[in-house]
Parts: sequence; C-alpha cells; structure tokens
Amino acid sequence: MSDHAGTGPGALVLRSARVAGRIVDITIEAGVVTAIGPELTASRDAEVVALDGRSVLPGLWDNHVHFDQWTLARKRLDLGSARSADEVAALVARRMRTDPPAQGAALVGVGFRDALWPDVPHRDLLDPVTGGTPVVLVSADLHCCWLNSAAARAYGWATHPTGVLRETDWHPIMEDTRKVPASQLDAWAGEAAQAASARGVVGVIDFEAPWQLDAWAGRISRGCTALRVVSSVWPSHLDQAISRGLRTGDPIPGTAGLLTMGPLKVVSDGSLNTRTAYCQDPYPGLEGTAHPCGVLLVAPEDLVPLLRKAAAAGIDAAVHAIGDRANTFALDAFAASGARGRIEHAQLLSEPDVARFAELGVVASVQPEHAIDDRDVADRYWKGRTSRAFPYRSLRDAGAELVFGSDAPVAPLDPWVSIAAAVRRSADDRPSWHGEQEIPFDVALAASAGPDGPIRVGRRADMIVTEDVPAELDPSALRTLPVAGTMVGGRWTHRAGLESP
Repeated sequence: MSDHAGTGPGALVLRSARVAGRIVDITIEAGVVTAIGPELTASRDAEVVALDGRSVLPGLWDNHVHFDQWTLARKRLDLGSARSADEVAALVARRMRTDPPAQGAALVGVGFRDALWPDVPHRDLLDPVTGGTPVVLVSADLHCCWLNSAAARAYGWATHPTGVLRETDWHPIMEDTRKVPASQLDAWAGEAAQAASARGVVGVIDFEAPWQLDAWAGRISRGCTALRVVSSVWPSHLDQAISRGLRTGDPIPGTAGLLTMGPLKVVSDGSLNTRTAYCQDPYPGLEGTAHPCGVLLVAPEDLVPLLRKAAAAGIDAAVHAIGDRANTFALDAFAASGARGRIEHAQLLSEPDVARFAELGVVASVQPEHAIDDRDVADRYWKGRTSRAFPYRSLRDAGAELVFGSDAPVAPLDPWVSIAAAVRRSADDRPSWHGEQEIPFDVALAASAGPDGPIRVGRRADMIVTEDVPAELDPSALRTLPVAGTMVGGRWTHRAGLESP
C-alpha cells in the first residue's frame, strides 16, 4: 500500500519489535520515534501493530540511481542473459516475432555486457532480424549503445562502421530513448518506487541527467510518495540551480519533506565494461589505439573550476571516477577546489589514493554488486591490479565513509543485493573474489542506512520491518530477504502481513 503525503500520520505503536537484539515497543508520533522500551502504554487513538519479534531496522537508501532509466529498463527487452552478440541477436529476433514495437517506434533493449564475448556486436547481426524497425540496444553500464542500420540512419550515423557508439557519441540517443509521454513515465515511476519500497528502500539519490528536481516535485504532488528523493544536477543546469538559490540539502517546498536538492554530478571518465574507464595502464588489446588507457571526459583544468563554482554556491559534488587515474584526478580536484562531496564508483584506486578519501573528507559512494558482475572483466582487463579494485575494506580501514548504491539500472535497485555483495564477494559457487575486501554486516548495513542512523528516540521514523534477523543470515539469503513493512516518516509505504490486533 502507498499513502499520499499530507499533514502527517497519527500515533503508532509497534509491539514486540526486535531492535539491536532486544524485544521492545516503539512509539511513533508525527513521523518521529518518541519512545522505545518494554510494554509501552499506547494512547487511545494510536494504531497498535504486533510485530511478534520481527526485526526493526533503519530504512535503506540507494545512494546512486538513474531512476527514469531504471523505470524504463523494467519495461524493455532484457539482454542481461546474453553471453554473445549472436545471443543478443536471437533475443531481438524473438521479440520482433512475439511482441514487435508499434509502427514507427523503435525497439529498445537494455543490459548487454560485451567485454567477454567471443564475438563482437555489429549492426550486420541485427539487420537480418529487424528489417526497417530501428533498434537501440543499451549496454548494462550505460556507456555505449548498439544500433541496427535503421536506427543508425535515423540518428545520423549511417556511415558508422559497426553501429556501436560509445560515451558522448551515444548520449543524444540515450536522451531520445527516454522520451515517453510524461504521464506514462510518471505512472511507471510510481510502480518502480513502490517496488523499491517493498525491498525496504525509503530514499534514493537520483543521478538522472540533466536535472529531475521539478519532475520529482510534480510526481510527489500527484501522489508518488513512497520514497524520499535527493535530486542531483548536471553541469548543463548548474547555473539554473545557482540562480534559484538552491543548495545541497535544501528541502523543496510543497513536497512534504520528501524532495531535497542534491549534489552536482560530473562524469569524469568512462566504464570498465566499455573499456573507457581512465587508467594508468593500457587495456589489453587496445595498445596503439586512440584511447588505450580509457577516456578522460573532463580534464583536471576543467574539473577544478567546476567544483569550485559549485562549492561557492553551497552545492556539493559527486564525481564519477572508475579508473585509477581518473580517481587521482578527482581527488586532486577536491583538494584544489575545497569542494565537499563524493566520488561515485571508485572502482580502481592507486595505493596512495585509498587514504586520501578520509584525509580529504571525500565519501566513497560505491556499488558492491558491480564487484560481483565485473569480477571476470576486471581479471582480464585489470590483470595484476585487482587487489586494489573495488577496495571496500581498504577504504573503510583507512577511515573513509562508505555509502552504498546500485547504479540502477546497471544493477537492481535493491539494497539487500548491495549488502550481500559487500559481505561476500561472490553470488555463485565460486570462492569470494578478493575476500580480503569483504566488510562486516553491520558496516554494510550502515552504508545503506541513510542519514538518520540507528533506531533511537528522536529520529525520523524511516524504518523497515523484516521477517528474519538479517545479521544472522547467510549472505545468499540476504538477497531475497522478505521485507514485511516499510515506513517513511511513520507512514506505511509497504505493508505485507502486519496487522493491527
């Protein structure tokens, strides 16, 4: 169930809740925890919910999502199972037979990972099964696309040799594939938000380009209130945010506290799967090419003034950096600009840079499931360097603050998946990949638990109820942990099997 934002919920008492190993009652009034203890007295008008020993935990946040693209990916052809270009072509052919797009519309697929394929994507593989229907296939990392000839012509790339466009070449196409009627997108976004709530999510940091603040304000006003949303701004709209006087953390009027201004998002390099993450060493097989070490999308001489400008306006920075050289440049930019904020991904770090996160107060915003998805790709393309890839334990031991996200649609918008991947770096029968970088459950939970901290009197009642005790579960069981209830500000946004006596 999902409720609209309003003046605030009434009093609520959670009976026999398990909190940090104790069985207690929890009283919530006006969206805030007001009492914790055994056998609390409920006021006459309070709703009482018997939890019967179920666990109550802080509500979970996904600290890195591309929400509209996640929303759309849930409706599009899923290519994640494909292990070759030929398999992708077969999936496309099946969809064209069973559920082709409307006349004049494009078929959009998402989630292919070609770094380890035995063959290579090429429009010649798609053309025989798609004819004149434009086909746009988006990579799992969102850093490239694969077009058939009809789509290549439509987007002005008719003479491109392969139909595979990377980084900035494909960005205009990405924007075009997001164009669906606003009412339809809002309805689908509501469904996606509700699905996230059912997994215990109370808030997201949305890095959708270029700036979704006003779109979210509209959605919330129309009843999409399952999540708190922090909306980032990209460089193209930074001046607009500054002119409106918005600073990171500012609540947006008319959204009942659900929407706040976020950081400036800057993408400084590419990605591992696309072999464009900017590294010190060349990628195997790319020696002698134009970009053997990956692609630097924002040079240091441009990044420093951009971060300085944002900082002067009270806007934090969130800098995407995946390769080790890109991370060095990003940390240098934080040091030179005095900006506050985060590095997004931090997938490959040089040894000296690990300690610099804590020294500079830069948050490591990481996506643990990427370590699971990318282990084989990293073993091939970062061979000899994977001891410093996805180095979560090293960052934590050095004193850095960790926050977890999914990068949805790159990985599912499900914090339990992220927590499980951080606790055990394997999702199959293979041994843990660089198990020395695993972190304890309590650290992983805290990295997903958002800004309000542990359950205590005085905190916002952004909380979840789970059927099991998560800390006692095997990591594989965490991935499918049942969530019985989720509340935002004391208001149920998801409730399954929790009844009032």
